[in-house]
Amino acid sequence: MADNHYDAIVVGSGISGGWAAKELTEKGLKVLLLERGRNIEHISDYQNADKEAWDFPHRNRATQEMKKKFPVLSRDYLLDEATLGMWANEQETPYVEEKRFDWFRGYHVGGRSLLWGRQTYRWSQTDFEANARDGVAVDWPIRYEDIAPWYDYVERFAGISGSREGLDILPDGEFLPPIPLNCVEEDVARRLKTAFGGKRHLINSRCANITQELPDQDRVRCQYRNKCRLGCPFGGYFSTQSSTLPAAVATGNLTLRPFSIVKQVIYDKDRKRASGVEIIDAETNLTYEYTADVIFLNASTLNSTWILMNSATDIWPDGLGSSSGELGHNVMDHHFRMGATGEVQGFEDTYFKGRRPAGFYIPRFRNVGDDKRHYLRGFGYQGSASRTRWEREIAELNIGADYKNEVLQPGGWTIGMTAFGEMLPYHENQAKLDRGTTDKWGLPVLSMNVEMKQNELDMREDMVNDAVEMFEAAGIKNVKATRGSYAPGMGIHEMGTARMGRDAKTSVLNGNNQVWDAPNVFVTDGACMTSSACVNPSLTYMALTARAADFAVAELKKGNLR
Repeated sequence: MADNHYDAIVVGSGISGGWAAKELTEKGLKVLLLERGRNIEHISDYQNADKEAWDFPHRNRATQEMKKKFPVLSRDYLLDEATLGMWANEQETPYVEEKRFDWFRGYHVGGRSLLWGRQTYRWSQTDFEANARDGVAVDWPIRYEDIAPWYDYVERFAGISGSREGLDILPDGEFLPPIPLNCVEEDVARRLKTAFGGKRHLINSRCANITQELPDQDRVRCQYRNKCRLGCPFGGYFSTQSSTLPAAVATGNLTLRPFSIVKQVIYDKDRKRASGVEIIDAETNLTYEYTADVIFLNASTLNSTWILMNSATDIWPDGLGSSSGELGHNVMDHHFRMGATGEVQGFEDTYFKGRRPAGFYIPRFRNVGDDKRHYLRGFGYQGSASRTRWEREIAELNIGADYKNEVLQPGGWTIGMTAFGEMLPYHENQAKLDRGTTDKWGLPVLSMNVEMKQNELDMREDMVNDAVEMFEAAGIKNVKATRGSYAPGMGIHEMGTARMGRDAKTSVLNGNNQVWDAPNVFVTDGACMTSSACVNPSLTYMALTARAADFAVAELKKGNLR
């Protein structure tokens, strides 16, 4: 048993788990990093990073066999030949949908840090105050000033490109030079600023693609290949593999164990502390126990909560951290696919260089300042402009030499954007254990009961109407509203289920991300979120993780966590 003891155990190796491993090892702790899936080595295991569509048997499209094996993944654009081995096996790891919930999971070292969209925005003071101001759910136990230094810290290491805009609703950060807007986007930005009196802003996307070399991490700046989700051999974007894992390994304090499914946190009721974890080896089905003084749950939002629900059930029937009655509740996502498209004239003699991994962003302007709507919170837009590609419909030139000549021309400019809206934390939006349904290893699965409510439905009308209004005000032609279908989970920004709070009676975690019922257990992935804001959440996970790790080590040295 002595060989199975570590100072800290980190469960999950994705965006937040990688940060936990880095921070804890760099502070001198011996750390065991557990990942339920296979290992993926940086560079050498990016087998499809240099392939094009024509290099795949079915031109990188999903086959009928793939759709049968991945019925959930096939609901969206994510299922293709290039990333086929990067998503969870749905036959081995099912879940129950009481209401439709699209759960897209990456079970491998690095998790979805290899697959994410890399949009990285800070939350504002408005976001951290929102629940208290609106009388929704519970108040965040922290404010912007508590996390701002940690935003600085993780941005400097991760490498975030962006422009400083001086907006309260979207705080500036420690940025590398931005990925430039193209000529059409710059023109539309100027027109919007004039049309709306400086109250609406089209700015550079802020993303985790580096625009300058980071030699201390052996990372080369983004090559504008736009193949990010195939793994980047240049380290051009932030991932566990390119950044935090090498840093942790370099300390000599890390042990990585893939194929390790954490079954439960082991709880010592006499000490009122967790003593370790029990795992199932995914390859051999053998069970092992590992002990530690500190445990970080970073298995991703729903899986971290699953572990808590399956732990200490002899004391709390609904699991470790359930004493408040909030464990598994308040599931959130970002709803989207509402916006507009249009055609831009006057730029036929211009083009762009490379394949940018990002476009533009329009920060939230609803329910900000003097603006008051009939719903709570707001939304921001992500979009881009480009020359029409060869797939355009040309009925009269679909065969022969004229057709071949036409497809060599870049075509006209088009522009489009979709809004990402905030979902409120509703207690009845819930994930719970279904012990009557099990996975390949005989473990109970999650049952999902999540839906949008009237507040989100009302917001979605503005998401479309405002997009159309802005494009028309900017002189864009043939503007069309886009009203796409959406189901919770599609945003791949699942949050909540083990929220932070100020009172053990109404929350699962305290202001330092500690489980109220077991203070040496920390949860710093999306499960901890008390509300969802409207910006992408991953940067906030990083900052909360670094902050919690710093606190955990200090408390461990004081003897408060043993």
